[in-house]
Amino acid sequence: MTSTPIADLWRTLPDGADTRPEAAYRLLQAAVESFAERGFHATTTRDIATAAGMSPAALYIHYQSKAALLAEISQAGHAATLELVRVAAAGEGDPAERMRRLVEEFTAWHARARTVGRVVNYELHALPEDAYAVVAALRLDIEREVSALIEAGVADGAFQVSEVRTAARAVTSLGIDVSRWYTGRSTETPDELGRRYGELVLRMLGARV
Repeated sequence: MTSTPIADLWRTLPDGADTRPEAAYRLLQAAVESFAERGFHATTTRDIATAAGMSPAALYIHYQSKAALLAEISQAGHAATLELVRVAAAGEGDPAERMRRLVEEFTAWHARARTVGRVVNYELHALPEDAYAVVAALRLDIEREVSALIEAGVADGAFQVSEVRTAARAVTSLGIDVSRWYTGRSTETPDELGRRYGELVLRMLGARV
């Protein structure tokens, strides 16, 4: 069984399925790295196949196009993020405790899986229309989970927020942007960064920290 980071992503999905052949995971991993380095439009199917140690013709056995690879990566990345958010939002504790935990885990995920994070969040414009619709729905579900948690905090007096949707987008944007700038040379570990972001978000929402 493959142990590439992209394979680990699929194992975090709710169905837990890991039925793709090794070659498919090698192509997905190569596509993630190529898209992150060059951008979707500058990456060719030959680039991906070569990075995976395969011929361009072999790529088409598993995927119809590089757009199909991007769609699968984007959908899996957003599905994994949504699951993380749902679990944290439904966990134990009051709204402030759950929000802190959500932000810590959301931020740490985008630091650890930064290459995937860059691709799924910054190559949205390259998705085919049908794939974009799926991803857009997942992103809306993430925003709704965060909004509902903020509303719960406002209701019990923990948060002071005038516009919940704007606040929810600010919360998720902070974590997502980590995937853009975080590197292996960053002075903070993903967990350390998550803890600091958790505190920042609570202050932003008007909670007592």
